[in-house]
Amino acid sequence: MFAHLRPVAAIVALALIATGCATPPPAPVSMRDPAVNFGNFKTFGWVAGSASRDQPVTLLDQNLRAAITAELTKRGYLPVTEKPDLLIAYETASAEKLENNPVRVGVGIGGWSGNVGGSVNVGSPSVRNYKEGSLVIHAVDAARNAEVWQGQVAGKLAKGGADPALISRAVAKAMKDFPVRPAAAQ
Repeated sequence: MFAHLRPVAAIVALALIATGCATPPPAPVSMRDPAVNFGNFKTFGWVAGSASRDQPVTLLDQNLRAAITAELTKRGYLPVTEKPDLLIAYETASAEKLENNPVRVGVGIGGWSGNVGGSVNVGSPSVRNYKEGSLVIHAVDAARNAEVWQGQVAGKLAKGGADPALISRAVAKAMKDFPVRPAAAQ
């Protein structure tokens, strides 16, 4: 009864395989010193020199600091300006990248009153440029001057890259594995 739909099913399977070849965005990565007890840390501050007193703090820096502060506060750490337990630093970078879109296949099937019809659309491969941004956040044990945690995230940059909502989402992804202060230590 549906024998005429077999070629369409093969095309649908081919389309699913082709779209599976698209490269997903890189997953967030974090590293942690396993010997460190984060219950010993209560406060955080910023690495000296990460925003020079001689230069104005940019909108991007303001938004990054606000998002990082929100994530750390949510995890039970307190911001201080004098003698913090953890020193926080971050790095941002951007690079031009190429994106390869493989052959695109579209399939449509429809019917009305017992009649069945179908269509197939095939698009040619394309390559386009985009800008990828990356964010690396460092947490340093101030007493030992040693990095104890690092989180990284990368992704396509949208226009208006200093948008606080976008920055908050990127920081949340980068810090998803940052240790929560134990309840007894707070």
